[in-house]
Amino acid sequence: MRVESEATSLSWIPSEAVKGYTKTMFTAGISHYDDPPPARIDDLESLRQADRFRFANRLRVWADFEDGQAVGYGVDGGGLMGSTTVRVGPLGATFAAIGLPDLRGEAEFGDGWIKVTQSAGGRTALPFPRPAATAPFARWQSPLVWTTLTVTLHADGRGEIGLSGASPFPRHWVYGSDGALALKAGITNFKAWAAQTATPWGAEDSPVVVTAAETALERELSRLIMRGGRKPLVRELAGGQTLVRQGDRGDSLFLLLDGVVTVDVDGRTLGELGPGVVLGERAVLETGHRTATLTAVTPIRVAEATADTIDRAALEHLAAGHRREEHA
Repeated sequence: MRVESEATSLSWIPSEAVKGYTKTMFTAGISHYDDPPPARIDDLESLRQADRFRFANRLRVWADFEDGQAVGYGVDGGGLMGSTTVRVGPLGATFAAIGLPDLRGEAEFGDGWIKVTQSAGGRTALPFPRPAATAPFARWQSPLVWTTLTVTLHADGRGEIGLSGASPFPRHWVYGSDGALALKAGITNFKAWAAQTATPWGAEDSPVVVTAAETALERELSRLIMRGGRKPLVRELAGGQTLVRQGDRGDSLFLLLDGVVTVDVDGRTLGELGPGVVLGERAVLETGHRTATLTAVTPIRVAEATADTIDRAALEHLAAGHRREEHA
C-alpha cells in the first residue's frame, strides 16, 4: 500500500512581532510587514510572486508498505525564498534573498513507520542593524531564517507532519497535505534572531555557511541581472582597500559575497554593509558616477557584473521593485 503526505511552512513578518528600535526600520520603509498568509495554500508560486511570504519550505514524502513495513519511499520538495528585494534607503543599498542548500538526512525507519526530516532556509531580503565598531555604529546584514519539517508515514495509511525546529524569527506557519493551516510556531523573537549564531548548516560565519551563501549569491546575481545567465567576475580586497570612490565614473555592479564594507558620503560614514548587498546600482542606472565611497573593513569578496554583461532592462525592473519597498 502506498501512503503519501506533505508539509509546507511559510515564514512571514507580522507587525506585532517587531518592537523597540528595530520597528523604525519598518515605519521608515526600509522593510515592510506582511499580511497573514491564507488559511489554505492552493498555489505556492502565486503566493511567492505576490510577495506573501519571506520563505517557504515544502517536504513531500511517499512510501510503499508491505506486511506493515516500508519497502520503498521517495522524497521531493525544498526551500523557496520570497521574491522581495529590499532597499535600504539612506545607504542606497539593496539586499537580495538567497537560499542555502536544503538539508535532508537519511530516512528513519521503525515498526510500521518511516520518518523524513528536512531543513531549508537562507538569507531573506530583510537587513537590519547589528552593532558595529564605527559611527554610526550600525552594520546592515540579513541573518539566516530556516524551518525543519518532518513527515512521518504509517503502514495503516496515516500521515503526520511536524515542525521540529525553526529560526526565532519571523513567524512560521505549517500547512498539511490538504493545503490547510495545521501548525503555528509559538514564539517570534526578533532579538534572539539578531543574536543567533547557530544554524542547521553550522555557525553563521563557518566556512560551509559562507561558501554556500557565496554560491547562492553569485547564482542570484546571474539570474536577476546578467545577460544569458553569465557568471560574474569574483574579486577579493584586503581590509582597508577601497572598492569604489565617490565621484568616480563607474558602470559595474557589485554584490558583496563575504566581509563588511563602510559607506561614506561627503566624508561622513553612514554605516556598514554585510553579505548579500547589491552595490553600484545608481551609478549604472542614473548618474554614471559613484555616489558613495565603499571601503573594506574586513577582507571582502565581491561579484562584479561589468557593463557589457548587465541586462539593463532587468536591472531597471529590479530597481522599480526596490523603490516600491523603499516607500512601503
